[in-house]
Amino acid sequence: MRKIFYGILANFGLTFFTFFYVSYLLNVPYNFYNFLVIISVRQLVSFVCFNDYNLSWSKSSINTAYIKLFSNSISFIIYFLIFRIFEVNIPFNILIFELSTFLIVISFCIYTYRFFKISTKYFKKNSVIIYGAGRAGINLQNELIDSKVLFFIDEDKKLHYRSVDGIKIISPENVIEKNQNLTDTTLIIALPSASSKKKTRIYNKFKLLVNEIKFLPPVDEILKEKPFSKQLKNISILDLLARNPKDLDKNLISKFIKDRIILITGSSGSIGSELLKISIKNKAKEIIAIDHNEFGQYGILEKEYNKVKTYVISVLNKDSISEIFKKHKPDIVLHAAAYKHVHLSEYSISSTIKNNIIGTRNVVDLSILNNVKKFVLISTDKAVNPTNIMGASKSVCELYCQNIESNGTDIISVRFGNVLGSSGSVIPKFQSQINNDLDITVTHKDITRYFMLVTEACNLVFQAASIGKNSDILILKMGNPIKISELAQKMIDLSGKYYLKIKYTGLRKGEKLYEELLFSDKDKKTEYESITVAKRRKVKFHELNKMIQKLIEVPESEKINILKKILPDFNHMRDN
Repeated sequence: MRKIFYGILANFGLTFFTFFYVSYLLNVPYNFYNFLVIISVRQLVSFVCFNDYNLSWSKSSINTAYIKLFSNSISFIIYFLIFRIFEVNIPFNILIFELSTFLIVISFCIYTYRFFKISTKYFKKNSVIIYGAGRAGINLQNELIDSKVLFFIDEDKKLHYRSVDGIKIISPENVIEKNQNLTDTTLIIALPSASSKKKTRIYNKFKLLVNEIKFLPPVDEILKEKPFSKQLKNISILDLLARNPKDLDKNLISKFIKDRIILITGSSGSIGSELLKISIKNKAKEIIAIDHNEFGQYGILEKEYNKVKTYVISVLNKDSISEIFKKHKPDIVLHAAAYKHVHLSEYSISSTIKNNIIGTRNVVDLSILNNVKKFVLISTDKAVNPTNIMGASKSVCELYCQNIESNGTDIISVRFGNVLGSSGSVIPKFQSQINNDLDITVTHKDITRYFMLVTEACNLVFQAASIGKNSDILILKMGNPIKISELAQKMIDLSGKYYLKIKYTGLRKGEKLYEELLFSDKDKKTEYESITVAKRRKVKFHELNKMIQKLIEVPESEKINILKKILPDFNHMRDN
């Protein structure tokens, strides 16, 4: 309010000065009432139409001058008409001269104030380099009045040796060749549309030269009403590994979700909760969230989503799930509920098989019985040539989904690799070790995994579901596999704790050295590069169902043998 008051005061004071100064220069008698009309109209237009009285002078740009010009031109037209309607005897030239003088004086005051405000940064300690001399970089430079911007870096050769407000634009190579002392400097990557690959390249090039690296979030995450300088983020491993697929079809996803009733199992998990957020964002008619995690479901309830109905139920409770299907009549079912921890599943064979396979069977059967339009199984790369119980259980689920008689319901599976930052990911574990100054433990120096951001994966799940047909297994393109040891080293580098080491502990039960996404090289391409359709695996469904029932009934010691009969490719503990 104080700054708004100063803005109004400046308008009043400068109008008072220019009106009486111009009257004196043109030798026209002073008329205080004419002055009151001009300042009243000027202030009214400023208040009602443009809010230019509260413009921040210290953050002024070329747009500030345009707004002032337009606002005062509108004001001029209004008070000129008032004078003519009421036949006020005031020369036209005094009005034009006053307007011109006012615009010159107020612009001079604004930009002089901004210049001296920015000049004070040379007495401050914060030194900044901005990577990117585009609109985002220039906006940041205007906002960072408390920091000294040393120079811009840009890869565009046309901009080299030019400047922005006296600040030089130089090439990345020039910075590295000069080998300047930048150890107390912050590098800001002002490239919101840059890929994670480009950010990684910039990070690797400058990480040893500067004190810290920050960046602007991607274009679709930037908040328009918030200054760029307030949205800067410290660069994290997730930012370096994000891929942001170019063929993400947001219109298709929105059309698939909008006005549909969507049921999500495992809604408290990393994937389920993201599927829920995307459903809300894309205006689903109603969302039914099911999970047996009471605390997680309570968290959803506390957010007070208008269209979300929350239930604490296990997918093994078929009768209760059936009541929910009858009550809400979902159009789409997303089945994300599963035990996913490979190592833990080896010590909980019976419960993993029961939860994953019988839970999936229950939800698939109920989807068909209740005429659901589309059922989507969230599967995993560990289902391909499985070497562990979790992967084998998911492979059985895929077989069940591919071979059941669906009676008009599209039963599809979507298969992808590890989700970055999820509860089962190595990243939270590594971060915890780094935070506690502990060496990072990696199972094997050659172990690799596919990774994908949870937002990216879940958007592609919806995209795949929208194009998938009955019995399809859709595989999300995961890029190249990443060595876990290299991932650990990057996290150490980002933390700045270079004294931490990587220790190798040996593969745990059921773990693979590498994951696979495809059973066959004959998988079909789709219209989207990020999605492939796997070749169908046909089995006799009634025999599969009998084997699943037997799998549940036999003692735990015999379960692995039954799994091997169902899945000829199951090679338990292959890499152990």
